[in-house]
Amino acid sequence: MAGEDQGDKKQGLLGIPDIKNTVCAREALLHGAGGSLVAGLLHFLATSRVKRSFDVGFAGFLLTTVGSWCYCRYDNAMQRVQQRMIQKGIKNKVMYEGTSFDPTQKANVDDKNS
Repeated sequence: MAGEDQGDKKQGLLGIPDIKNTVCAREALLHGAGGSLVAGLLHFLATSRVKRSFDVGFAGFLLTTVGSWCYCRYDNAMQRVQQRMIQKGIKNKVMYEGTSFDPTQKANVDDKNS
């Protein structure tokens, strides 16, 4: 029993995945709740139709949650790509520093020859 609990650290209550450990999930759900409230309330104030306002609020929740989650995941992926490029550049600079392959020395040599 104890081994099973330690193996499923990502599982929360009733087998539902733990939101706080899932990347972008917490923020997406919070944005979805806000989008739901705004969409439903504005529709209710405009039309005074309760059931339809609930439906619009639910649709607002789904659209806002999915949109926020997709944007967050895309942004995280772009940051990882940039981090890899920067790390590779730093690694190359350290590796080629002081050699004939050093791009900073080639620029200095070209400036002196001109």
